[in-house]
Amino acid sequence: MMQSMNALEQTKFDKQGLIPAIAQDYQTGDILMFAWMNKESLALTIEKQQAVYYSRSRKRLWFKGEESGHIQIIKDIYTDCDRDVILLKVEQVGGIACHTGRASCFFQKLDKNSWDTVADVIKNPKDIYG
Repeated sequence: MMQSMNALEQTKFDKQGLIPAIAQDYQTGDILMFAWMNKESLALTIEKQQAVYYSRSRKRLWFKGEESGHIQIIKDIYTDCDRDVILLKVEQVGGIACHTGRASCFFQKLDKNSWDTVADVIKNPKDIYG
């Protein structure tokens, strides 16, 4: 645990105490989602080997999959050269990372001047969240 604490101290959080975090499928390399972490959520992610984020809207920790069951199991954790962005390589349980029921939150592609949906819904969000 001492090494983890050292890593936390070396991580550069912004003025609000947050750091951007990108979740990437460890097998395919697909970018699944973007979220924020604070020191506590990063520490819990390291400890539990499961993604924990900080919800700015709810102002609380958000254990990915706490409602949907679509947890993210940590395979590796990286930071960039400035140590101000986190990259989580994860196993996405259930194959759904997005609250819209898609595999990835990045399912809208720019086509000239409009956003086109380029990925299908895997499971209806009403069936996931009730």
